[in-house]
Amino acid sequence: MNIKVELEKRLSAALTACGAATGAPAMVAQAAKAGFGDYQANGVMPAAKALKTNPRQLAQRVVSAANLADLAEGVEVAGPGFINITVRGDWLANRASALLDDGKLGVEKPANPQTIVVDYSGPNLAKEMHVGHLRSTIIGDALARVLDFIGHKVIRQNHVGDWGTQFGMLIAYMDQVRENGIERLTEELADLEEFYRKAKQLFDADPGFADAAHAAVVKLQSGDEHCRVRWVNYTAVSLIHCEKVYAKLGVLLCTEDVRGESAYNDDLPNVVADLTKAGLLKESQGAQCVFLPQFTGKDGETLPLIVQKSDEGYLYATTDLAAICYRVGTLKADRVLYVTDSRQSLHFQQVFAVARAAGFAPVAASLEHVAFGTMMNAGGRPFKTREGGTVKLMALLDEAEQRALGMVSEKNPELPDEQRRQIARAVGIGAVKYADLSQNRASDYVFSWDKMLSLDGNTAPYMQYAYARVRSIFRKGGLAGQQSAGEIVLVDPAERALALKLAQFSESLAVVAADCMPNVLCAYLYDLAGKFMGFYENCPVLQSDEPLRSSRLRLCELTARTIRTGLDLLGIETIEQM
Repeated sequence: MNIKVELEKRLSAALTACGAATGAPAMVAQAAKAGFGDYQANGVMPAAKALKTNPRQLAQRVVSAANLADLAEGVEVAGPGFINITVRGDWLANRASALLDDGKLGVEKPANPQTIVVDYSGPNLAKEMHVGHLRSTIIGDALARVLDFIGHKVIRQNHVGDWGTQFGMLIAYMDQVRENGIERLTEELADLEEFYRKAKQLFDADPGFADAAHAAVVKLQSGDEHCRVRWVNYTAVSLIHCEKVYAKLGVLLCTEDVRGESAYNDDLPNVVADLTKAGLLKESQGAQCVFLPQFTGKDGETLPLIVQKSDEGYLYATTDLAAICYRVGTLKADRVLYVTDSRQSLHFQQVFAVARAAGFAPVAASLEHVAFGTMMNAGGRPFKTREGGTVKLMALLDEAEQRALGMVSEKNPELPDEQRRQIARAVGIGAVKYADLSQNRASDYVFSWDKMLSLDGNTAPYMQYAYARVRSIFRKGGLAGQQSAGEIVLVDPAERALALKLAQFSESLAVVAADCMPNVLCAYLYDLAGKFMGFYENCPVLQSDEPLRSSRLRLCELTARTIRTGLDLLGIETIEQM
């Protein structure tokens, strides 16, 4: 049971019974301060205003009408009409016991599961993945994990950049290198970033090569077999690089999830034809555009969405419209999430609006841009190498592991080398991911090795250490691998606070799923770890007499399972010992 949802349901019904409009929200939220109980309902004031009645009096009537005796041990009206609710201790104890026997930790499958497409990562296959792909990849992966865990049907879509002029340039350069032997070509493709750089330099400096590149892309798009073989070879090598990064990151994307720009190539003429049939296309300077009145520039002129250039070429917008047709029409998506940076906000607003106007996506299908800010360096500028170039993502992850290995070796030099490396991998990669996921995704954030690898504060190492600390109790008691038995009783206030937080796990996931905010889960886990530390300091576990000892062991076990599950939903590994 989601306590917040249950309280909302009951209090909303009581509000309606007291004269408020049907469905008037009780506006239940977790209490901001302990003195206000566990939950607070704030919906009486707006309802009282609509009814033109005294809010405190209405709140008293709502409390009397609400059926909360089985759930709440304290319900009081405060201030101008707030309703403060304190959950029953025996209910929390029973709930904690039930959660231990529930593989989903209280997360109930939605009454109407949705088919949700999550579009994330989307690297450009012309190059290796760099730090600019990090946020989309890990935010999208966390959202996909959470939505899947809740019980929705999740379809991952890796919309890779695998088409266009740049591939004509690469094909022409592959032909040139291949003339010097297959061995050289294999060697050159070992570093895709360098291969791309050389091709681009030649493209910019040699008009003859540029002509060959333009000719190659025309041939590729016309189905030329030679160019297609070159393109397939190059994109295959590039995808291998991507999959190595995904494996290192622990991201659940695989080859089957790849559906790049090229997949929609044959559909693009149909998109233009359908827009024409819908009466949405207008010619502007030779290009085919859609002008929607809600999009205007600073000069007041309507901004166009260009779907076909004057040379009859297509753009990202055309491909994105074709992708919407596929996702809503073929995949039957109820909801489509686009995890890309905030600089693309206007683009997606226009694409979604055109898709609606053309009938490509019905109103019932939710199209959402899950926008995120930029990863910055200490100087407040976009994260780059010292030379100003892009940082390869694999290089960043390798450095994270090395830094973590140094930290682990310093703190635990007695551990075997293999174990130290295993811990370093989990801590290093986890630190990079958690530092990002713990931020409000809409904000820019500063990348700091010292902060993300710290054992203090809201970091992955702190959370991984909190989990390891819980597990250490079982090792010390010789109980590793055993499940404790008996009822849970809540004697100390710290036990009650921990049990309440454990019961709120499903509430945090509901917010993550609805608002696409993984930082809410991070904040929950950090708060849970804090509640456990308070419990650990005030409530002896192994030294307690029975039945209190078993009760507290069960609380420890539930805490460990909840932290492990939460971190796994963020794509972060836990370790038994640090």
